[in-house]
Amino acid sequence: MMSKTEEEEVNRLENQVDNGGGGAWEYLSLVRKLKLRRPNKVVKHGLSILNDPTKRSALGPDEWTLYEQVATAAMDCQCTDVAKDCIKILQKKFPGSKRVGRLEAILLEAKGSWAEADKAYASLLEENPLDQVILKRRVAMAKAQGNVSLAIERLNQYLEIFMADPDAWRELAEIYISLQMYKQAAFCYEELILAQPMIPLYHLAYADVLYTLGGLENILTAKRYYASTIDLTGGKNVRALMGICLCTSAVAQLSKGRNKEDKDGSELHSLASTALEKNYKKISPDNLPLLTSTLKSLKLQS
Repeated sequence: MMSKTEEEEVNRLENQVDNGGGGAWEYLSLVRKLKLRRPNKVVKHGLSILNDPTKRSALGPDEWTLYEQVATAAMDCQCTDVAKDCIKILQKKFPGSKRVGRLEAILLEAKGSWAEADKAYASLLEENPLDQVILKRRVAMAKAQGNVSLAIERLNQYLEIFMADPDAWRELAEIYISLQMYKQAAFCYEELILAQPMIPLYHLAYADVLYTLGGLENILTAKRYYASTIDLTGGKNVRALMGICLCTSAVAQLSKGRNKEDKDGSELHSLASTALEKNYKKISPDNLPLLTSTLKSLKLQS
């Protein structure tokens, strides 16, 4: 995530370049450094440098970095002819380069030549089985073709090697949720929480999955993770507050006629309800009556 200072600098340079004030290379370098997605602007301003021999030669070795940046951006915005031209120049300069070979495979993918792209990726992986970019591209390609089972298989293979990649765990969890495979999604969120315990989004998503799975034990655990989300966000997460109310209400229903499973349920429900009403009065007063009605239906019986 960009800092406020970085965002201001990107916007300043972008406005300057768009209005003919120069600084195209500085802008492109910053976009690359911050890993921003600005494909149309990268192609436009990148070509303005590459097509000018004087500007291009002034870059020195960075000329080849810019060719690669423009090629990648061109594929992102379906300017495949531009990408092809840039890759040809890189091939001539770096014959046999695996990095250029990866660009060639991505270009095949961008054109929808799935079988050829997969063959090219497989060939590159034979030489370097631990190439993260290629392993991720193969997952993306499976998803683009609608082959969800293959995407799951490839993501699991990837995570056997790169177990500390939070983005991959989160992507796998979201795929499982889309298929209503909630137990598998829960496992993914457990891994994320173990790796990055201070990120409230993971606590909240895990709680949602457990609540969806249902059953007294899962709902009690969901309540704890909704509570941890509230704690990590300073009480400002409305979804977690509502989750507390839903969980305490469900626990009260599920434990009727049995030993009381959730002794602090009534107090917690009341605190969450009060906080929700306070939030709605401030940010969405028109919806307060609907909230009040919903909370009333969830009110615990004494």
